[in-house]
Amino acid sequence: MTDTSPTRRVAAKVVHAAFLILQENGGELRSRDVVPQIEQRVELDDWARERYETSGYIRWQTFLHFFTGDCVKAGFLVKKSGTWYLTDEGEEAMKLGPKGLLEAAIAGYRRWDAERKKLEAVTADEEIIPEAEGDALTMDQIEELANRSLERHISVKNAYEFQDLAAALLRGMGYFTPFVSPKGKDGGVDVIAYRDPLGTVSPRIKVQVKHRKDPSGVQDIHSLWAFSRRMGMSASSSPQVGSARMPALRPAAATSTLS
Repeated sequence: MTDTSPTRRVAAKVVHAAFLILQENGGELRSRDVVPQIEQRVELDDWARERYETSGYIRWQTFLHFFTGDCVKAGFLVKKSGTWYLTDEGEEAMKLGPKGLLEAAIAGYRRWDAERKKLEAVTADEEIIPEAEGDALTMDQIEELANRSLERHISVKNAYEFQDLAAALLRGMGYFTPFVSPKGKDGGVDVIAYRDPLGTVSPRIKVQVKHRKDPSGVQDIHSLWAFSRRMGMSASSSPQVGSARMPALRPAAATSTLS
């Protein structure tokens, strides 16, 4: 990594080491337990171990937290309540090596940031409401602008952020969500929702979350029925077509499109 800056050389080593530690611990570990293990296994020079005068933070740890933020936006890592979770995409990116992993994370962040800025620019244009009485927007037009804005807001989220959004929506409807899957290997269940904190009151809902551009079809509902059996819900960011739009397809299957 002689062709990269000292900052990125250190960042590449500590981020890759963090991913290895997570992988060795079943894909998840509290961040406070990750940091000391990195220090034990990565060779760090005096410059990397130096503290910043103004903040007092150690340089390599600052790099770690900064660039793992890029990993989150790239979909490689999930940070939740002090715990870091390695995603399937993150495990795949590890095969690129320390430098390749860091570059992929930075590229993923830049894609996310470009979409965010595009969304903000379009939203700002649409928020300009004509003042002339003859140009006043109808309620239908206002609703259409709001829907387009929501669709763009959802589209820039990665799969794990969209999953958190679906869980938040359920909580807003009065459900408790004791389980929100942090990574891909979840056996088909992304969210479990209860009507009460302990799950003693029916219904207890198993939720599959699909974040993609392709329309959801009847095969997705069959998959939902296969793993839920009793009460299941499919939350999708894409349109639902054919028989997937029919709630009565299965008595215990419900569909919802967040777009």
